[in-house]
Amino acid sequence: MEDRVRVVIAEDSVLLREGLTRLLTDRGHDVVAGVGDAEALIKTVAELAAEDALPDVVVADVRMPPTHTDEGVRAAVRLRRDHPGIGVLVLSQYVEEQYATELLAGSSTGVGYLLKDRVAEVREFLDAVVRVARGGTALDPEVVAQLLGRSRKQDVLAGLTPREREVLGLMAEGRTNSAVAKQLVVSDGAVEKHVSNIFMKLGLSPSDGDHRRVLAVLTYLKS
Repeated sequence: MEDRVRVVIAEDSVLLREGLTRLLTDRGHDVVAGVGDAEALIKTVAELAAEDALPDVVVADVRMPPTHTDEGVRAAVRLRRDHPGIGVLVLSQYVEEQYATELLAGSSTGVGYLLKDRVAEVREFLDAVVRVARGGTALDPEVVAQLLGRSRKQDVLAGLTPREREVLGLMAEGRTNSAVAKQLVVSDGAVEKHVSNIFMKLGLSPSDGDHRRVLAVLTYLKS
């Protein structure tokens, strides 16, 4: 399978961990390990690295034992630092702005933040896993809405029109220009014009390459 990826799952709920494993393997992906806490996640990835068998992506809960606060996201941040080639997709019960900001503040590639309810949207979840594994970005629409709401308060995106903010939000979810056009019922050309305006208004030059799509959403994090 062209989009087949190797996955490590870190989730303390055995039921959810097994469910994610079944969901991914049924679609042809390889779940190479499943662990229940952040320490085991770090150790497992290190062991795989020593065997030159790093996974393509780690799917991890934000909150894991022993304190069920931020162990998962801190492990995710560490993995992104120690193994830049690994995609990291974190799952959270709620939108936790502090954790989302911490995760997204570094490299803009191979990262995702989804609410656990999104797992029920099987196709969207599987698409997100593959996209992050391939170096893309997957942000839950609720996360995007909250982060963009904060950025508006800070006037970081004050120069964007309401339509441009709407396009930016859909871009942040990982949608292509064609998918944005379909969602908004406009032409591909109209979306391309909006995207170009967003890049220009946020000061993102062509030299920033394909990552401009992500940087456009994350600009406010650096303010």
